[in-house]
Amino acid sequence: MIIRTFYDSKLAQASYMVGCSASGQAVVIDPSRDSDPYLDMADSLGLRITAITETHIHADYVSGTRQLSAATGATMYLSAEGGPVWQYGFVGDPLAVPLRDGDAIHVGNVSLRAVHTPGHTPEHLAFLLTDHPTSDLPHSLFAGDFVFVGDVGRPDLLELAANIAGTMEEGARQLFRSLRKLEPLPDSLLLWPGHGAGSSCGKSLGGSPVTTLGYERATNWALLTNMEDQFVDEILSGQPEPPHYFKEMKRVNKVGPTVLDSAPNPQRVTTLVGQIVDVRGFDDVRRHCYNGTVAIPYCNSFTGYAGWVIGYKEPVTLIADSQERACQAVRDLAAIGIDQVIGWVHPHDLVHVKASPIPVVTGGSIRQSDFVLDVRGGRERSESHVKGSVHIHFGQLRQRLDELPRDQRIVVYCASGGRSPIACSILLSAGFKNVQELADGLDSIEADWPELIHRP
Repeated sequence: MIIRTFYDSKLAQASYMVGCSASGQAVVIDPSRDSDPYLDMADSLGLRITAITETHIHADYVSGTRQLSAATGATMYLSAEGGPVWQYGFVGDPLAVPLRDGDAIHVGNVSLRAVHTPGHTPEHLAFLLTDHPTSDLPHSLFAGDFVFVGDVGRPDLLELAANIAGTMEEGARQLFRSLRKLEPLPDSLLLWPGHGAGSSCGKSLGGSPVTTLGYERATNWALLTNMEDQFVDEILSGQPEPPHYFKEMKRVNKVGPTVLDSAPNPQRVTTLVGQIVDVRGFDDVRRHCYNGTVAIPYCNSFTGYAGWVIGYKEPVTLIADSQERACQAVRDLAAIGIDQVIGWVHPHDLVHVKASPIPVVTGGSIRQSDFVLDVRGGRERSESHVKGSVHIHFGQLRQRLDELPRDQRIVVYCASGGRSPIACSILLSAGFKNVQELADGLDSIEADWPELIHRP
């Protein structure tokens, strides 16, 4: 038996390949849209991908199930649980097979048995792996967004992100009951989660790539909570804001993602059209923030940040300093279904476009007359913030510009300087003149000016 993990750090998303060396076959679980890593791994191991499955209809990235099936001819195994509303739109594809609780996917001497685990979503499946030549004792559980390291999948996304009212408490109670399905399973069972630390699919995910059921029984708050009402109250409190793009991902993945003909390869252009997204580095953005753009300095959180502020209805033009950076950004945008990228423009071709610097100030220069704007998440805000600051999440800023003064200096901060340039670019493009960024964010305030911090 062979197990390989694939991890997209920008989305904190894990997918898996399970292979049988005897038969040379492999199954991929929860693939991302970029098929190359799976094809390359299978080739290096001498395996042929014959089956693909996914734990649920994902909200945070475009599923690669159809893409990988098109590249390999592999059968797609899709959940048929959750009722008629939660059926995949492409289940009628000739290569698609519906999967219900207790059904198994066989890959040589290895089997994956589907376990219906609703709560995070109604159709959610987890997969129990058994290596039959070795033992009939289950070896692993590919848990998707059912159980994470130190946490469990949030049940409120359907209501908060997809606007399906009245679903989060019901989902929480379903999740509590689904966790009871773990009780007869051995402590030795390996748990492979669908996400790691940094994902918005939970609130306190651990960073370990794998755990055991025994360890989670001893340490995971959700498995230690035996009262249903207490569990519901805890799971529904303190969850991070779901990014705007989650609703679109639910729709895309349910209907069936478009199969791309080739890897994204943006062309260099000379004009700015549609949504203008600046993906240069932090220093370059701060020196020259172009009017009318949203700056998302390229970093490990680029994909998630982009999902908050880029819309799906208009095409996108990138500002980048190299073809390589533009290609990286386009691949990351394709991972969340933003496919309409016209091309990229080099700053050398923007000499006639107005640009403004984003001045950087320190905590010691904050004045009482300043409007201090906190653009972090609500949970971060609840733990500590600058005294007297106003909180507006950076992803909600465009919708709340009328709450900001135009006759005061606005000092913008986040945790460490990753999100504040995005917020500053939005404000400058909206015509705010006196916008400045707090150097190194709240981290610098806590280190050098702790007297400015309020802790509830």
